[in-house]
Amino acid sequence: MNLPETTPSSAFVAAPAPLRPARAIDERGVDENELSIINSVADRVATPGSRAVVYLRVSSKGQVNTDYDPEGISIPAQRISCQRKAEQLGLTVVAEYVEAGISGTEMSKRVAFQQMLERIRRDRDVDYVIVYKLSRFARNRTDDAIVMADLQKRGVTLVSATESIDATPVGQLMHGILAAFNEYRSREDGADIAYKMGQKAKSGGTLGRAPIGYLNTIERVEGREFRGIGVDQERAQFVKLAFELYASGKYTFQDIAEQLTDRGLTTRPTARRAGGPISDSKVHTLLRDRYYLGEVSYKGEWYEGRHPRLIENEIFERVQALMNSRGYAGERKRKHDHYLKGTLWCGRCRLEDKVNRRMIQMKIPRPNGITYEYFFCRGVQDHTCDTPYSANDRVEAAVQEHYKTITFRPEFVTAIRDRLKSTLEDQAGARHQLQEQIQEQITRLTVQEENLLDLAADPEIDTSRVRARLRDITRKRSALQDELTTVTDDISSGVEYIDAHVSLLEHPYELYQRASDEVRRELNQAIFEHIYVINDEVIGDELKSPLRELLAVERGWIAQSTESSDPSSVARAAWSDHGPAAEKATPKDGLIDEFVEALLSAPVEGVGSCSNTHMVPLEVSGFRT
Repeated sequence: MNLPETTPSSAFVAAPAPLRPARAIDERGVDENELSIINSVADRVATPGSRAVVYLRVSSKGQVNTDYDPEGISIPAQRISCQRKAEQLGLTVVAEYVEAGISGTEMSKRVAFQQMLERIRRDRDVDYVIVYKLSRFARNRTDDAIVMADLQKRGVTLVSATESIDATPVGQLMHGILAAFNEYRSREDGADIAYKMGQKAKSGGTLGRAPIGYLNTIERVEGREFRGIGVDQERAQFVKLAFELYASGKYTFQDIAEQLTDRGLTTRPTARRAGGPISDSKVHTLLRDRYYLGEVSYKGEWYEGRHPRLIENEIFERVQALMNSRGYAGERKRKHDHYLKGTLWCGRCRLEDKVNRRMIQMKIPRPNGITYEYFFCRGVQDHTCDTPYSANDRVEAAVQEHYKTITFRPEFVTAIRDRLKSTLEDQAGARHQLQEQIQEQITRLTVQEENLLDLAADPEIDTSRVRARLRDITRKRSALQDELTTVTDDISSGVEYIDAHVSLLEHPYELYQRASDEVRRELNQAIFEHIYVINDEVIGDELKSPLRELLAVERGWIAQSTESSDPSSVARAAWSDHGPAAEKATPKDGLIDEFVEALLSAPVEGVGSCSNTHMVPLEVSGFRT
């Protein structure tokens, strides 16, 4: 019989095999997502009536991570017993379904078990299901009864390798007794675990994995094992910093997450995922957690814990009061530390490594009371960059001077605005004609609707067909009305969009020079994706769209007017200079060339008679993002 091959997943189906030799496993143990695995199924030829599958299960990861063998000790032991039972009954095991570390309480969450049942229903190639014990199969009487009825309907017999259950009356009686006993044991074990967890919490013990800032520890003294909680010296300082930053009233959850990430905080890695930056929601959870006061929680009640506290009551209560006053959904946005934050990026990393690394700010207080402020590359912290620190005031001056390099010439501003105006005028007549045509169609549909309503009053007319026609008319009229609105708005909104960005670079240096820090930050974020800095100097930038495209058009237009070089080449070069470091492609479909060509007939003194309108609706051409 040929069994289908499957791919690795959350449960595994495998041809039975002898115990595998021991092999090294990761010290973290078996991943939660790998506790049920699917391996390929080997071909087995079996006579109908003697085909069996084996189902193996252990309830916890602890039963898996107990031996050099990745399956632990329990699963191989179950396998041997089930194989021996199959040999005694003269059965051929055609497949094996294993759940390693999956609780039996909720049958729907047992992936391999559900795959086994699906195979039995679909392929009808199984005569027996062999389990080590009935408790491995089901942990409550209801699930047991439902699944057994399903198996019996398909002629499948359940066999326990260690218990006397079969299809005889005595075997069925034993099955019922064991099912009831297994349910009792499951509930009793659950109640016992809950009681012990409650007692552990009341005595100050930590339940489960310690939060960030702490570590779960194991201490062995004279053969005895003691599990406790210790301070994570690497991350505890960041927990304290998070509370201090929020208590200042100047930071939001997002700001704190960025600050902690910039300073090097990562979450603790687990078997399931690697460590990474802390999220906004994790910061919120951290700031609400009384565990950092030295308390533990169980079922909504807090008890004095045995672990050391990281935060004092005064700052904790101040943080809680501030969070309550702000509310959970709408925090006040603090004024940023510096208006260049988020805009400055390391120029050396861009030029040499072709990667983007953020410049972050550092304040260094001196004994004389003066605080020196610097920007430095994030790569300096992880030793991937050796760029020197840049003084804030020098970088500020360099960025201000850089605004002169992205200023549009007055002649270009005049030319492009005249072109926009001309395009609007050219489009007005065609747009008006199209509007009239659409309005006529809407009027005709209204007349048809009125005629159909008159017909609907006739009792001899099939009203179902009339209603269908009325629905069709309503749909068509709605589509035409939407089209009418689009025709009215699309061109004018595109022109307004471009004109607004032209205004942004009409006098950017003067605007930036007079602006407040808050306005400067907004200008930087509106114009630049990145500003690249090395040694207190700006060495390049990446402009946002459509400013990048407009600047390229302006450079090409100037080249045409001075006849110094090929305007299209100049435009493409400018477009590349103000784009991402790794980007090599030019704008799709040669749009930069078309935009430059659209202005070629317009001399520096004014606009010529060029009728090409390609350069006007940038957003329609695909440049608007």
